[in-house]
Amino acid sequence: MPVVTGAVRPEGFELDIDSRAVTPDVLQEPGLDGGETSFSRYVLGRASGDDRLVGLPVFVMRGFRHRCVLVRSDSELTSLEELKGARIGLTGWPDSGNTWTRALLREAGVDLAGITWTVGPLVAGETGKDRTGPVPFPDNVSLTGDGLAEGLADGRYDAIMTPFMPEEFFTPGSRFRPLLPDHRAAERAYYERTGFVPGIHLVTLKGESVERHPWLPQAVTELFERSKRHWVLRRRLLADTTPWLLAELADTAETFGRDWMPYGAAQNAPMVAAFCAELHAQGISHRLIGAEEAFAA
Repeated sequence: MPVVTGAVRPEGFELDIDSRAVTPDVLQEPGLDGGETSFSRYVLGRASGDDRLVGLPVFVMRGFRHRCVLVRSDSELTSLEELKGARIGLTGWPDSGNTWTRALLREAGVDLAGITWTVGPLVAGETGKDRTGPVPFPDNVSLTGDGLAEGLADGRYDAIMTPFMPEEFFTPGSRFRPLLPDHRAAERAYYERTGFVPGIHLVTLKGESVERHPWLPQAVTELFERSKRHWVLRRRLLADTTPWLLAELADTAETFGRDWMPYGAAQNAPMVAAFCAELHAQGISHRLIGAEEAFAA
C-alpha cells in the first residue's frame, strides 16, 4: 500500500508504520496509537462495552467468501446446500472471514448446529494466531493441532473453510478445488443482492490517542483514501501481476463501478449492520449492535 511505502505521505502529522506479519493486538502495545484490526474482534469489543478502540470505516482487507470453501478435487459436492450435516474444518471460529463464510451456509438453509466443526491450522505447525476468541465454542466445535488441508485430503473432512489457500492449491493436479464450480458467478450475484464486498480488517485508533488529537480519525481516513486512489492508478499502469490483469480491472469496474472497496461510515453502513447481525445470530456476540454504535467515537 502506498502509505506503507511512503509514496503517499500524511499531511500535517507524522506517521510511523510498523509492518507486521500478524495483525497486532493494538491495546496490548503501548507504543501503538492504532493499527489494523480484525473486524470481528472490534465488533465484539464494542458489543461488550469496550470502547478503548475507535474504529475507522477504512476496511483495508475485504473479500468474497464463496471461494473460501474447499473440497477434494474428486468430491461430488458442488453447492453450499450439500454441506448439511457435513464435517468441516476451519482456521478460526470468531474470525471475520469465517463468520462471513458461515453466513453463506445459513443463507443457503444449512443449520450450523448440525455440522461437525473442527478448528485448527491450515497446515500443521502454524503459530501466532488466536483461533478461539473470547467466546466459548458451541458443543459441536472442537480443536485440533493437525493441518486441515491434509485432513481434507485424507477424508477426515468433507470441506474446509480458509481465507488463504494451501500452497498445493496453485499447482497442476491439486487435490483441492473450490466447492462452487463457478464461485465468481456466485460472488457477483451476492454483490448484486447485497451491494457490498465483505469487510475483514479495518483501521482502528486508541481512544486515548483520539482524545489527545480529535482531528486524527478524519486525517487518517483521508490519508488512506489518498493511498487507495494512488494504488488503483498504479495497478492500471503496472498491470503485469497476471497476464490478464487489465481485463480483470475492466471487468471489476463494469461490475462494481469506480470503487469496490469504499471507505466511509455511510458507504459501509449496510455491510457493517449485516456483519453485526451475523455475529449475533451465530452466537458469537451476545448483544446486537448497529452500524452507528460500531463507529461511535
